[in-house]
Amino acid sequence: MTTVSILAGLGGGGFKVANSLRFRSSASAYLNRTPATTTNQKTWTWSGWVKRGILGATVQDLFVADGGATTGFELRFDDTNADCIKIIDQLSGTVNINLTTTQVFRDPSAWYHVVLAVDTTQATAANRLKLYVNGSQVTAFSTATYPAQNYATQVDNNTAHYLGAFAAAGTKSRYYDGYLAEVNFIDGQALPASSFGTYDTNGVWQPINFSGTYGTNGFHLTFGNTTSTTTLGYDTSGNGNNWTTNNISLTAGTTYDSMTDSPTVTSASVANYAVMSPIDSNNPVYSGVSTSNGNLTFSSSASPSNNMIAGTIAMSSGKYYFEATINSIGNNAVIGIVSTSANITGTTNCFVGVFSNSYGYYSATGNKINNATFTAYGATYTTGDVIGVAFDAGTGTLTFYKNNTSQGTAFTVIPSGNYLPSVSGYGGVSVSLNFGQQPFTYTPPTGFNALNTYNLPSPVIANGAQYMAATTYTGTGASLTINNGTNTTIGTTFQPDLVWMKSRSAATDHALFDVVRGTTLELISDSTAAETTQATGLTAFGSTGFTIGAEAKLNTSTATYVGWQWKGGGTGVSNTNGSITSTVSANTTAGFSVVTYTGTGANATVGHGLGVAPSMVITKSRSLAGSHWTVYHISLGNTGALLLDTTASTYTSSTYWNSTSPTSSVFSVGVDGGVNNSGSTFVAYCWAAVAGYSAFGSYTGNGSTDGPFVYTGFRPRYVLIKRTDSTSDWYIWDTSRDTYNVEAATLLADTSGAETSATSIDGLSNGFKCRSATVVNASGGTYIYAAFAESPFQSARAR
Repeated sequence: MTTVSILAGLGGGGFKVANSLRFRSSASAYLNRTPATTTNQKTWTWSGWVKRGILGATVQDLFVADGGATTGFELRFDDTNADCIKIIDQLSGTVNINLTTTQVFRDPSAWYHVVLAVDTTQATAANRLKLYVNGSQVTAFSTATYPAQNYATQVDNNTAHYLGAFAAAGTKSRYYDGYLAEVNFIDGQALPASSFGTYDTNGVWQPINFSGTYGTNGFHLTFGNTTSTTTLGYDTSGNGNNWTTNNISLTAGTTYDSMTDSPTVTSASVANYAVMSPIDSNNPVYSGVSTSNGNLTFSSSASPSNNMIAGTIAMSSGKYYFEATINSIGNNAVIGIVSTSANITGTTNCFVGVFSNSYGYYSATGNKINNATFTAYGATYTTGDVIGVAFDAGTGTLTFYKNNTSQGTAFTVIPSGNYLPSVSGYGGVSVSLNFGQQPFTYTPPTGFNALNTYNLPSPVIANGAQYMAATTYTGTGASLTINNGTNTTIGTTFQPDLVWMKSRSAATDHALFDVVRGTTLELISDSTAAETTQATGLTAFGSTGFTIGAEAKLNTSTATYVGWQWKGGGTGVSNTNGSITSTVSANTTAGFSVVTYTGTGANATVGHGLGVAPSMVITKSRSLAGSHWTVYHISLGNTGALLLDTTASTYTSSTYWNSTSPTSSVFSVGVDGGVNNSGSTFVAYCWAAVAGYSAFGSYTGNGSTDGPFVYTGFRPRYVLIKRTDSTSDWYIWDTSRDTYNVEAATLLADTSGAETSATSIDGLSNGFKCRSATVVNASGGTYIYAAFAESPFQSARAR
């Protein structure tokens, strides 16, 4: 097992967070403290690392000051605007502060850093409260009532303060469910997020040790003193402003609340841990799944149908162990693993083992299950039993344990891929999972690791901005150089070898340029036109971006644009691997190449230079007018093709790819003129999947605004989606045009239309989730996608 190289890139001297505290709303858990004196109510800062548990339309308070029945302060996740952050302060029933973010925070798989800086002495109203998430200031609010200048908030007075619960005149409610780590409160100073965090060398926000003064009521909670539940709330700032823990447990087992789940990738036992994902279940189809206890407990309704949920971290290589404790057996439970390619959200009666690529252990009979086939295996299990799961992803072997007794190897040849922990059941079943963030009940088998981000394989690419960029710019009408570090957190740049530009504000064509064809030679993705020379188009590929002239569709004054860019291998070289000699600019690290070739009209092969089989190939005739853009995608197979410039569904024919899948050296072309017209010149853009950086796959829609979750293993920068079984546009999102969720700013590769917000997705730390009920999520519709990363999941922040 290799550990992640990104550890070397941590900023701030590699500051590590060793512990977090779980707040279980089911136990009414919270911390409280009443300051001895009133100090500075006008100027203060709260900072905390937050990993969410329960999501949705329920108020969950992070930090509260209780001044009475109609007086107090709240920093909370809201219900009316589900999963947004709301900041509210009222005095005697008058609301003096009311900020509600437009942004939503519903990523349960990783950590957010939240900073609220208050200084009501500021002359400008918007400067009196500043909210930061993951180092960036939040500026978009659906409600924005700022306090009057010099307003005294209800924080920092000698009334009761709470972490994890709301209180009004001492009556508590609205308990937070999730995790907190590294909580700082600074009395008398309004500080930026940079006082508590910094970007590492890969552009990922990391905690640093606060080095300033705390002020009289300031405190620092690390939750690391596990001598007793009392000491968990000790202040380490030196002020002795300790907090009282309530309904927090250090009893071994499922209620143990001191976690090694951490926002830093620290060690084999301290990192971001897997939990069960409330956004990756069949709940949108059959409403029966719920999670609790920081997403470590799964419950299924008493209705007579199976419900299923998956975990947040996939296993593709290495050895992992986790435990499932049966709280109540209901009618049945199934514990196991499921492939990320399984369509959980599209199945109404869904259990582990129902899919060909899921594998389970059934409580009622002790059978093992795969592809809905039950086979005799081990002992039955019931309430109180602990089921251990040991998965060797390298060899494809899966073993289950009942109360530390091996039931034997259940499966020995599980195909390679990405597999998530999973649990299912019905009839009131409840199961608590432990991936190692709590002490295991039993010692894992030798060589098996906890399921956290430290124990995942090293990412090949630690910073996606070194290989793919989505750069926004505003036209000037004159020669303009675009720096592709503009939309990255640390200004990372590279020389692009494919640049794809589109106006956001106007209905103008797309324009594609690449290094092999050369500058000024333009193709249009929404057109069948042949290549044209645009003297004022892209005029240079630079070391930090590209330069454009005054071509109207690329550079009209005050119009807004986006340029998607990929790094190839620079100047093209001859490639003779195929029956057709090609010219190739290949980047084997990033799995991308630009290929040019001349068609023969007969079945042929073309060298692509990647060293692995590409998952997506887009071809276009440069010289033949009226020729479509033809797309190969791994999910369509070697007889399927889509046309990038149309809305058409999949075409099935051997004439596109000669019914032959790409290999590590070549892709095949048939006799179709769109890929191999005799004497015509062609360009092909080839992409291979790179773990942690790029992903290509398919999913099935469910027709719900709580749509399918797609696991990519990274936080996406760019997502392309197309329906394949019916007519549909090609939808493109990126995190430069929409810097927060929901991502609604959409461009269509097959049309010249301006940017719209007709459909939406959530970009998440480990994939994306459809948030529209139609368009890219029609019930029963099949879709393909291509996605490229900001950062691998190992280091990603919740979005």
